[in-house]
Amino acid sequence: MRLARLLTPDGPVAGRYEEGIIYADDGAYEVGVDGRLLPPAEPTALYCVGRNFAETLEQMEYDRPEEPDFFIKPPASVVGHEQPIPYPSFTEELTYAGELAAVIDDRCRNVDPEDVPDVVRGYTIMNDVDALDQQGRTARKAFDRSGPLGPWLETDLDPRAIDMHTDVAGERRQEANTELMLFDPYEIVSYLSRRFTVEPGDVVAFGSPANPGLLEPGDTVEITYEGIGTLRNTVVEGRE
Repeated sequence: MRLARLLTPDGPVAGRYEEGIIYADDGAYEVGVDGRLLPPAEPTALYCVGRNFAETLEQMEYDRPEEPDFFIKPPASVVGHEQPIPYPSFTEELTYAGELAAVIDDRCRNVDPEDVPDVVRGYTIMNDVDALDQQGRTARKAFDRSGPLGPWLETDLDPRAIDMHTDVAGERRQEANTELMLFDPYEIVSYLSRRFTVEPGDVVAFGSPANPGLLEPGDTVEITYEGIGTLRNTVVEGRE
């Protein structure tokens, strides 16, 4: 089942998504007519794992991590499907990363890997936008609208062996399968839950394969994960 959130003139609504319609408790809403899609979660934090594909280690000349290597994006980084990504004025090297992401359903801590499906609400897609020429991960990755998320949640998905690809301005830039991850999604959620109390709506993103190339204003980034769909956002000239 797919779950989505919609911003209407009367406020947000949420419900089951089917073929462009959201079935909420108070009726049916058509996406694009009655409102626009919102990010499918309202996280207190986005826990993002890096260096989780061997080809990324080769591209960036990183050492292979012995345990999941993570950083955190704030809620201000979240933006929804088909919403613009402003090109920040402080960078000249903006890039993308097409990532599978889990949304947590229950407040949890110390979750064993085999129990992770019980605490996950569903899976969605995140674009880990990155200003490569900035110093340190927070400066590079934690700015406004650096975490496009959507378009919806898929609740019936085994995340451990699904295909993905990313197209930028119509050019295929990424193609991989989640079975190539160094640490699988269940291992990662378990690992993070031993360090943080994870709240309902929090997002855990599982890393990206190598992402050759940079973004320019006007580029549309389309990230597709099998069984979920496509997250689409366009880069626009930045604003202060």
